[in-house]
Amino acid sequence: MKKPRSTSKPDDPEAARQYCLKLLSGRPCTSSELGDAMRRKGFEEEIVVDILDRYAEVGMIDDEVFARAWVDSRHRSRGLSKRALAGELRRKGVDPDYVEAAVEAVSDEDERAAALELARRRYRSMAGQPADAILRKLVGMLARKGYGSGVAIPVVKQVLAEAEDEAAELLDEQANFD
Repeated sequence: MKKPRSTSKPDDPEAARQYCLKLLSGRPCTSSELGDAMRRKGFEEEIVVDILDRYAEVGMIDDEVFARAWVDSRHRSRGLSKRALAGELRRKGVDPDYVEAAVEAVSDEDERAAALELARRRYRSMAGQPADAILRKLVGMLARKGYGSGVAIPVVKQVLAEAEDEAAELLDEQANFD
């Protein structure tokens, strides 16, 4: 069954407000995302700008808060690097100053710790593979998460060294039981 076509008029501010509220009720959005959606829906530019300005004025839309929350959430849940997070925010139309401030909240130590956790987690599923294949796969995975080689390679080397240390400890323990 086809969805009924919207009966809102491009010059109807109330319909535009309701549409914007509907968008905001689904998930947090940037002002750019909201504006683009309202324009695609056919609302006049003047109405779109008025609504976005008013909602920003009363705090319903705040790209700076959105950027900080986005970075915190995506860095924690997905382990994305600062570079990847900045790219996502730029694609969402967030002001570059807000992007920079939000991304700077992630310290280099936090970023490295996230990369290390990702690599450790992924390593567990690679048992029995040759070390060069593991190295290549882990560095590639971290690169897709936005980590440069200056972070990815040392992190992967650390994970591989930890695995060798654990294997050596297990062998030592086994030898003590023999």
